Amino acid sequence: MPRSRTDRAPTPREGRRPRLRTAAIATGVVAVAAGGLYVAGLLTAGEDISAGTRVAGVDIGGMSRAQAEARLAAEAPAAWSAPIPVKVGDHATTVEPASAGLTVDLAKTADLAADPSRDPFTVIGRLFSSGEREIRPVLAYDADKTRAAVAGLAKKNDRAVREGSVAFREGKAVATRPVTGQKLDAGRAAETLRAAYPATGSAPVVLPVTTTEPKLPAAEVDRFLDSYAEPAVSGPVTLTAGSERLRIAPATLGDHLTVKAENGRLDAALDAEALLRDPDVARPLASLTGAPVEASLGVRDGKAVVESEGRPGHEVTAKALGDAVRPLLTRTGEAARTAPVATTVTQPQLTADSLARLGITEQMSTFTVDFPSAPYRTTNIGRAAELINGSIVQPGQVWSFNRTVGERTPDNGFVDGTMILDGQYRSGPGGGVSAMATTVFNAMFFAGVKPVEYGAHSFYIERYPAGREATVAWGSLDLKFRNDSGKPIYIKASATDSSVTVSFLGTKKYDSVEAVAGPRTNLKEPAKREGTGEACVPQPPLEGFDISVDRVFKDGGAEVKRETFKTHYTPRDEVTCE
Repeated sequence: MPRSRTDRAPTPREGRRPRLRTAAIATGVVAVAAGGLYVAGLLTAGEDISAGTRVAGVDIGGMSRAQAEARLAAEAPAAWSAPIPVKVGDHATTVEPASAGLTVDLAKTADLAADPSRDPFTVIGRLFSSGEREIRPVLAYDADKTRAAVAGLAKKNDRAVREGSVAFREGKAVATRPVTGQKLDAGRAAETLRAAYPATGSAPVVLPVTTTEPKLPAAEVDRFLDSYAEPAVSGPVTLTAGSERLRIAPATLGDHLTVKAENGRLDAALDAEALLRDPDVARPLASLTGAPVEASLGVRDGKAVVESEGRPGHEVTAKALGDAVRPLLTRTGEAARTAPVATTVTQPQLTADSLARLGITEQMSTFTVDFPSAPYRTTNIGRAAELINGSIVQPGQVWSFNRTVGERTPDNGFVDGTMILDGQYRSGPGGGVSAMATTVFNAMFFAGVKPVEYGAHSFYIERYPAGREATVAWGSLDLKFRNDSGKPIYIKASATDSSVTVSFLGTKKYDSVEAVAGPRTNLKEPAKREGTGEACVPQPPLEGFDISVDRVFKDGGAEVKRETFKTHYTPRDEVTCE
């Protein structure tokens, strides 16, 4: 039966409309009710903090913001200001929160307790709850202060990696322990500190670091110390040559041991050549082995002859010394550190058979200087002659007075005597050796060999040939010549109480060498002055002048070459001593 208009079924749109309207009405009712409760909650709470509210155990319930802030300041938990324990690598320390920019913002914390973001649920909840409420403190963070605190920790705790090593000092093996390098990660450390505040326990906060391990482990340093370094200097080593014995002290050994690290291991090396040159070894070794003795030469009828024959010696080479010492360095005990050292027989350069072969056949030149007798001159000139006598100068070699004679000290056999210093006679070490220097200069001059370095006295001394004399000073002026004769030269020197003679033996390059002196020019009168001090020596006056001396080389009686030596002498002032 067909339905009437009033009986038709509602359309879907028509069926939903009553339900939506009902839901909207219900929602509006709830919203109005919640709004009323929210307003009621606000009116109930007012500006006060609800009862039972605590911040880190501090009761601020029922207080105004200002009261709460004052209470929190007065009763702040210790953790808010307590130093934060931290650990940087293996080092424990503490950080003061305030200095690191970590604090509690009391005002904002009181605001949060009074009005935690005006959250409706919290406000409405106050109408139906009388329980306690815990508020988290609001933390303040000063990034600049935190970075500064972290930088201070880095300055105290960062360290570079240190490699382990062993060195020898004053006869002892000294170890340097390896150290792991570490560097504080500043960025992560700042975040870690911020997250750790306020400290909640005694366990330290571990700050992040990066580490660098040394290439050489501590175990290798210990191994090397035990197996080599400490035994090496545990006592002297003793070398024997026949019945002779040479003891080398631990300090001397250590001076010539070097340690290096390679492929994770330590190894040592002995510098045998340096050890052989060390005076503490060279001097006793020379007496233990005996250097060869050269033949002593003389002159007969202008020819070089042997006055006394030389004899072989025994030498210890650097290789033999090293081969003997190295095995002893890992041993301990006197007996175990004793061993023979191999010696090599060395022949003298000069013998009766070698003279002709070497070309030392004749007297090339000879010169004598006379001097006033004085004890200091006898000692100093005699000692210089002793050191120069027997010098052999090979072709092309440069001979040096200072190198041959050495420094004029008491230890070297010299005494104080009169010498020229700062333009006047004074007392000084080695005074008088200028007589020897002048004699050598003239022997060199007439032998025709090449001068390399020389210098005349500042003023003229009458007993020496003008323009053909020389002086020496340790460290500033030397007398040197080069042997350009093509054959070895033997220097023979001898002295008496009042004269010194030097002869050059070899092979003449020219038939003769003559000296031709020019006139004295640019004459200058001396002054008069007084000297002071214990070293002052009275001095007679003498004019200054310039002079030139020609060295004339002749072959077959004819001149083949000429060289000019120019000398300037200052006036020798008259000096009287107070």
